[in-house]
Amino acid sequence: MSSASPGIDPAGTPTIAGSGEPATGKRVLLAKPRGYCAGVDRAVIAVEKALDLYGAPVYVRKEIVHNRHVVETLRERGAIFVEETSEVPEGALVVFSAHGVSPMVHAEAEERNLRTIDATCPLVTKVHKEVNRFAKDDYDILLIGHEGHEEVEGTAGEAPDKVQLVDKAEDVGKVDVRDPSKVIWLSQTTLSVDETMERVDQLRERFPGLADPPSDDICYATTNRQVAVKAMAPECDLVLVVGSTNSSNSKRLVEVALKAGARDAHLIDFATEVDETWLEGVVTVGVTSGASVPDNLVMDLLTWLAARGWGQVDEVTTANEKIAFALPKELRKAVKSEAAGPSES
Repeated sequence: MSSASPGIDPAGTPTIAGSGEPATGKRVLLAKPRGYCAGVDRAVIAVEKALDLYGAPVYVRKEIVHNRHVVETLRERGAIFVEETSEVPEGALVVFSAHGVSPMVHAEAEERNLRTIDATCPLVTKVHKEVNRFAKDDYDILLIGHEGHEEVEGTAGEAPDKVQLVDKAEDVGKVDVRDPSKVIWLSQTTLSVDETMERVDQLRERFPGLADPPSDDICYATTNRQVAVKAMAPECDLVLVVGSTNSSNSKRLVEVALKAGARDAHLIDFATEVDETWLEGVVTVGVTSGASVPDNLVMDLLTWLAARGWGQVDEVTTANEKIAFALPKELRKAVKSEAAGPSES
């Protein structure tokens, strides 16, 4: 864990802690890693590139990522967000969100002659492939995830006759498998690691032969953000998580902070949503953000806190992320063609 730190100077500019600010005892612990993961970055850029290449409107099925600010910014540029493929005019361009879609959605798009860009996070695609693999081998698949979440709907849709959703503890007793020796658990990528393993332990009590996924389903970014929060939470009187209420991984960070020892924790979309009564008696504020949150929203929060006396910012680093994903294949060719320019006659 390191603590070389950006602070905020009186003008609201990030500075290094210990650079001459008067010591008030008040400080911010800023989690690193935080914010955008590679899958979110790829999905947002996919919509931006589609708008650049093809112009508005570009239709997007569901929210491209679960963040109010990102969605509104793209909407202002000409993205039109729809709930279902049937809302997209025939022959138009539609982008599938980072959370993934079922084969049925792909089929609907084909029937409507839609041009598609699949911005599904590659780590979600990996879980889809696992479902297909184990369904083909006739396993019962127990998918640990939150009912109604787009990712879960897309993943379960790969083999609806073989997948059973396990959300809460009471769901464990409802599971019905055909052969206890051929049952495997998989998970939504954005869950709390601890909560997921708790559910796995409960399932294994019923099915001792329960197989594990071939590799971790919970994505590296979700895990890394939770580890960083766990590292700083015991020192925090208050943890503020920047993220939207429909963001699973952001909500999990609030839960993780409280379980790891933070006295209080809240989820906010913007700095203006902080209730100043939360700061009463607070010395140390922890700040982090979900994997679909652009860092400018975190900087806004640091500026807001600095104006109220929390100007010293110490960064708590538990991992350095260097993962990047290529653009969706539908865009790579178009971007390459654009870069090459018009061919000579």
